[in-house]
Amino acid sequence: MSGRGFEALRAQIAPCRPGRQLARVCGVGRGLVRLRGGQGWRIGDRIRLIRGDASGEIVAIDAEGATALADGPVDGIRLGDRVEVLAAAGIAPDESWIGRVIDAFGAPLDGRPLLRGGAERPLRASPPPAATRRRMGGRLRTGLAAFDTLLPIVRGQRIGLFAGSGVGKSSLLADLARGVAADLAVIALIGERGREVREFVEDILGPEGMARSIVVAATSDQSPVVRRRAAWTAMAIAEHFRDAGDHVLLLADSVTRFAEAHREVALAAGEPATLRGFPPSTAHQITALCERAGPGPEGGGDITAVLSVLVAGSDLEEPVADIMRGVLDGHVVLDRAIAERDRFPAIDLLRSVSRALPRAASAEENALIARARQLLGAYDRAELMIQAGLYAPGSDPLVDAAIRVWPALDAFLSEPQPRGVEESFRRLAAILAGAEPVSPAPDGRSLAGTAVPLAEPADGGAGR
Repeated sequence: MSGRGFEALRAQIAPCRPGRQLARVCGVGRGLVRLRGGQGWRIGDRIRLIRGDASGEIVAIDAEGATALADGPVDGIRLGDRVEVLAAAGIAPDESWIGRVIDAFGAPLDGRPLLRGGAERPLRASPPPAATRRRMGGRLRTGLAAFDTLLPIVRGQRIGLFAGSGVGKSSLLADLARGVAADLAVIALIGERGREVREFVEDILGPEGMARSIVVAATSDQSPVVRRRAAWTAMAIAEHFRDAGDHVLLLADSVTRFAEAHREVALAAGEPATLRGFPPSTAHQITALCERAGPGPEGGGDITAVLSVLVAGSDLEEPVADIMRGVLDGHVVLDRAIAERDRFPAIDLLRSVSRALPRAASAEENALIARARQLLGAYDRAELMIQAGLYAPGSDPLVDAAIRVWPALDAFLSEPQPRGVEESFRRLAAILAGAEPVSPAPDGRSLAGTAVPLAEPADGGAGR
């Protein structure tokens, strides 16, 4: 047997233990299982019913025993049933996982065998020490005009995607998975509808995106402990490849469902609901997850994260959205009104921010970005008057310029840009040339032409 074969065999038998710790069921109800008779309980330990295949996770401990939240229905569980108590399971990623779809426990969902890696990682690891982390890196090519120019994404950035349902969020995540320059992508589908997982993998992500991706899926019908675990599993996989020196693109859809799953677990454990129904520990769980992404320590790789947030009724002040905005390096807002006029991605540029600016762009590029935002803002303020025919041309030179440039600029935000960042800025400069006067560059040259020298885009990682 080859060395690789021995490593795979050793990884498969590593979880085996010479003995078993047993307990007994002393109470069942509302998805909870009360246990007695065990010892050395730990929060997060897994349990498995000896009779049948029911399983769960310990969420609370007291002097009388432990409380576990079941992974599925508790029908058929009887008082006195024996339960095996298992250690909290980590995840053991492997290079062969690229191109595969797995569940929150690292088991394959595509019907093919899956090898465990040689080393198991904890699901809830600490982020790299703050003093040793590198700064965010260079600008990444995305293949989307809006992100290649006005909302740049840089290596190691953590950006939020704030959107309601049905505005093109999943399609945008797939475009980023295919287009962002990274070594591989780890995609967490948390609480997705079951029928959509295969559709996302085969149609939206496609063979090109799947060839460099690992998809972790936990569907909406699964237990909250499984849905919450999916986010931690995806992050642990991303950390594994980051520590190997890779640049990892992490896409999570969505952090809101992760927070909702944590709420169910925390309430079952007896934690009170305070912030609009969310327990106090929600903020810590979200920030702890987000902090694990970002630039790695010196000598390692990076995790560039795009984390989606579901905002009902475009309410960016709801608890999860508010927590996320405070910990991320930027946020992108998708607007339903923009989607309804068939412009995708439906990015509301005026409500979106990339904290990579101004460092991520040159002086000339920052001037173009500022001018584009100025014109879009002017048009937005006067839009109702323009559409109602109440605006008189000549009343405001800035609004006149915005009216001239708005159709082309709005269309530009939905353009694919396979030619890269530099060509995207040249295209933006050509569009803004129709909105004279344009502020001069620091050296006095006009930014309206198409021959502005631009900074070279960052390479961002060699694809596998």
